[in-house]
Amino acid sequence: MIGVLGTTLEVFIGLTLVIMGFTAYMTGMGLANTWRPIWQPVFYSALLGFADRFLVFALFDGELLSLSGYLIDSAALIAISLFSYRSSQARRMVSQYPWLYDRAGLFGWREKG
Repeated sequence: MIGVLGTTLEVFIGLTLVIMGFTAYMTGMGLANTWRPIWQPVFYSALLGFADRFLVFALFDGELLSLSGYLIDSAALIAISLFSYRSSQARRMVSQYPWLYDRAGLFGWREKG
């Protein structure tokens, strides 16, 4: 597993999914609350992937230039960020325009009537 992730599974779960995942979640929520376009959480999560790679290298002696590790880390962070972005956007649409929209699941809204 070290070859694919560039680190151990424990470091991936602890650092990437828990710590950096929280930052990706908050990034997505913040961008949705300020009405930013959908490409921005993807871009900022890719940058978080670079920060995660550096922290894995500096703190846990992982591979800094692991392309597969970066792609897996960034994909996980992008998924978390987009989940947060879309759910926050749906919540915001329904709460800000209650006369126009009803909630339709976790990620969506629909027009009333």
